Amino acid sequence: MTELHAVIPAGGAGTRLWPLSRSSHPKFLLDLTGSGRSLLQETWDRLSTFVPPEHIHVVTGPAHAALVQEQLPGLTSLFVEPAPRDSMPAIGLAAAVIEERSPGAVIASFAADHVIADVAAFEDAVRQAEAVARSGLVTTIGIAPRSPSTAFGYVEAGDALGVDGAPDGRAVVRFVEKPDAQTAQSYLDAGTFSWNAGMFVTRTDVLLDHLARLQPGLHAGLRTIAAAWDGPDRSAVLADAWPTLTKIAIDHAVAEPVSLEGGIAVVPGGFDWDDIGDFAALQELGGASSDGVVWVDADGLARAEDGTTIAVVGLRDVVVVRTSDALLVTTLDLAQRVKEVPALLKETGRDHLV
Repeated sequence: MTELHAVIPAGGAGTRLWPLSRSSHPKFLLDLTGSGRSLLQETWDRLSTFVPPEHIHVVTGPAHAALVQEQLPGLTSLFVEPAPRDSMPAIGLAAAVIEERSPGAVIASFAADHVIADVAAFEDAVRQAEAVARSGLVTTIGIAPRSPSTAFGYVEAGDALGVDGAPDGRAVVRFVEKPDAQTAQSYLDAGTFSWNAGMFVTRTDVLLDHLARLQPGLHAGLRTIAAAWDGPDRSAVLADAWPTLTKIAIDHAVAEPVSLEGGIAVVPGGFDWDDIGDFAALQELGGASSDGVVWVDADGLARAEDGTTIAVVGLRDVVVVRTSDALLVTTLDLAQRVKEVPALLKETGRDHLV
């Protein structure tokens, strides 16, 4: 797979994991699994088993660039976007530059903060997705749903494609947004739906051609930046063109509209996956509580980043998280609402805590 390029968009603040995750030190830079490696480093470790290090590219913002490089000393391709403009400009930037250097290359995009234990099964899914992508289809890797989750979007699979090297490749019928509980259960019962994990594999020329049709202004800006990337005018062109790019996710820019044209495929991922979207997900992974936690007729998740001993008495499904400057208390059921805390802090002028 020496011709495959991996792109890792490393952005976002992980606000549902406040106060552990902050804008200055977001969740992808944290060791949340207890492995001794950050989520970004685990992503690098996983990809570098079958992708050459020089073909692994990270896209991040200026606030995190130095930390990314520090955590990944073997990284030789770092794209620093001047400001966040969602996933399509981030992935598109890497795609456009790679297309300039190696026309028709295949790129595979994976978020920096996912947890995948079975590397062999992950590699198999990526290999199959690469084979499908070489045929001209934008390909996503779906995750077999473990429950009728309302926290993820879904991908509906249709007919088998019959692509050599991709026995599990299927056409995508549609992408659907996060459903309600009843609809999610119907997806699980149907057996044809996967969680949308935001993993995309595509030829660079195919992706850029879709952008030229569907987002012409974004396409023109990315090609302008890419043409200057390896020259002396990179900084000036980037500063001039980046603010003009449409702020849009790859799902809305390409995946959803192209699926309606029959141009999207899915390969089911036969591996356990989690994006640790909140403290409930972190608790499900196990071993998330600090060693000093004392449970007395109680359960849940408790972490103290500053070494404080936490004792919880008589509470069920509780979340207690302490850092040197903040304390969070909630429940696993309300874990998704933690994002409201940093939003309120910012609104009230306490940006130093966000």
